[in-house]
Amino acid sequence: MHDFRNPSRRQVIAGAVGLLAAPAIIGTARAATRGVSDTEIIIGMMTDLSGVTAVQGSNAANSIRMAFDDLNAKGGIHGRKIRFIVEDMEYQVPKAVQAMNKLVNRDDIFLAMSSGGTPQMDAVLPMMLEKGVPSVFPLTCARSMYLPLSPYKYGQFSSYYDQMRACVKYFAETKGSKVIGSLYQDTDFGKDIHAGIVAQVEAMKLKLGAVAVSRPTDTDFNTQVTRMKEGGCDLVCMGTIVRDTIIVLQTAHKMGWNPDFCGQFATYSTAVAEAPGEPAEGFYSMSPGLYAYPDDPRPAVHEVTARYKQRFGIDINYLGEAGYAAACCLIEVLQRAGRDLNPDSFQRSMEGVKDWRDIFGGPPLTITSTDHHASNQSFLSVVKKARWTPVVPEPLSY
Repeated sequence: MHDFRNPSRRQVIAGAVGLLAAPAIIGTARAATRGVSDTEIIIGMMTDLSGVTAVQGSNAANSIRMAFDDLNAKGGIHGRKIRFIVEDMEYQVPKAVQAMNKLVNRDDIFLAMSSGGTPQMDAVLPMMLEKGVPSVFPLTCARSMYLPLSPYKYGQFSSYYDQMRACVKYFAETKGSKVIGSLYQDTDFGKDIHAGIVAQVEAMKLKLGAVAVSRPTDTDFNTQVTRMKEGGCDLVCMGTIVRDTIIVLQTAHKMGWNPDFCGQFATYSTAVAEAPGEPAEGFYSMSPGLYAYPDDPRPAVHEVTARYKQRFGIDINYLGEAGYAAACCLIEVLQRAGRDLNPDSFQRSMEGVKDWRDIFGGPPLTITSTDHHASNQSFLSVVKKARWTPVVPEPLSY
């Protein structure tokens, strides 16, 4: 197997070495591979279907199921159909642990894909690594999804940290922002975002005008928004998701206060852009790719979005497109791994992903033996007339 040692990244790779000796990866005379039989491959997903981020989790789960159903209708992969099992964790850590425990220990999944969010995945990853169950393209941009390097962790998106550093740099250089506010959930998700904000503020010698934290279930943001306003912030960077983002923007509008607000991947949702009363008009968001609306003229995009709407009764959103792309990429990986599907062949095939592109125009995905972070590109969009519109066509960096 691959050596995983990289002198330039020893500080983040140290934890991976011990994993290489895991029984699940070694052996020529191996036991039967978990989650793989003569007729099927079992894939699991732990996501939010009924909690505060259900608009994201359910959309992604739907699109992944559609991709796998299409595959199974064509005969599957090397004679095997995919059995896709989705568990609802309601964006609650205890329920996430229960859900992943079921997937791993009762359903005996081969891998988990597109599971989220950050606090929930951070809670279940140790168990997954211990059992040798890969986490593929989770629906979170946390750096812990691919660091330290591990044969069981593969990240799809640019990190929250990178997104927010690029955000602060753009607004400081292009719009003259000097006083930055950080309003974020007091979770692993929010802390990763806050770290990126602080790092870029310090690097550019800007002022961190105010910091305010919240809980995922909060519905009153008067205190946090007031703190941002009193701090003189001309840019508020947000470590929020969907419902809390909308409430923050509504609160600022009621106060008659209109600085620039910028979120990240978790805020890049049509539910935010289309919120009643248009509180998100002029709201910015960084994202790992750009959403292709259902009226996109490209035939391949139109075909998928139309079928999605017909089957599920709603439009596919950005998380749905990201999930569909992840499923399509994984299908190619599994096909390339061959009939003898096992942890070794899967790892080799994952590490062979190079410049893979989805039908929606997302950034190219590349995975190597020394880097399981498929893309670090970040794009800036703004809400105009309830639609996300790219601010610049190219990705931003810092």
